[in-house]
Amino acid sequence: MRKIIGAAFAAGTLFVSLPSIASAQQPAAWKEPTAPFRITDNIYYVGTKGLASYLIAAGDEAILLDGTLDDNVAAIEENIRSLGFDLADVKVIVNSHAHFDHAAGIARLKQSTGAQVAAHEGDRAALENGRHEGDNSYGIGRFPAVKVDRVLGDGDVVSAGDVLLTATHTPGHTKGCTTWSADSTDNGVARRVVFPCSMTVAGNILVGNKSYPGIVDDYRRTFDRIGAMKADIVLPAHPEFVDLFERKKRRDAGDLDAFVDGNLLTELVEKSRAAFEKQLKKEQTSR
Repeated sequence: MRKIIGAAFAAGTLFVSLPSIASAQQPAAWKEPTAPFRITDNIYYVGTKGLASYLIAAGDEAILLDGTLDDNVAAIEENIRSLGFDLADVKVIVNSHAHFDHAAGIARLKQSTGAQVAAHEGDRAALENGRHEGDNSYGIGRFPAVKVDRVLGDGDVVSAGDVLLTATHTPGHTKGCTTWSADSTDNGVARRVVFPCSMTVAGNILVGNKSYPGIVDDYRRTFDRIGAMKADIVLPAHPEFVDLFERKKRRDAGDLDAFVDGNLLTELVEKSRAAFEKQLKKEQTSR
């Protein structure tokens, strides 16, 4: 049942692996500030060059999707203000998944905005304990813990003003990985916007994962589930997955439909599925 939650991939250029937490191998773009920009009539990019944070606005109320790194909070706040919003306009903060590169900034953003944090039950413990869950190849990933004010289930809807953001549970990458979707207008044209949770393996152990024994089945269900979704515009947590900044250049040059690609979500799913199956086979044959 849907409940309204009120505001009061693998190698290649497309699929990046999560670097070792203990190393200084984070891509420089993850902390590189960039000017915010409008994607649709009410959806804005407010993240950094390499890590996405999206503001979904409705008048003087808004939802913020992902907080990226703790080091990026000041840049995200400045981007929100430079668009003409007050930080207090952010009523709800939601998360794609509880990994440090997307969740570490949420605690300070919650404090500065006064927003409530809404997240899927599967990632609640990770967010509130400030650490990654599930066996992986990169070690313990820690980040500032944050209290989850509203625990979500599959199909729940987060709202701010007249914006409705629907949560689809798509686990695998994390236990509570959440693909968000919303209807928006793009120069007055109705668009279906999907914010897919990462489908990449990115260091997760697939065979013999003791703290996440159902990880393989979850990934496969997620590929099927996201593959069945329809999207006019796809906005992932890592902008390079869809060449988001190149699309912005095209839009700025006059291509008003630069962000629109009805086949893109299907292409992402199939590339992710193939990379997953390749990694799974590799782990199975090495045991």
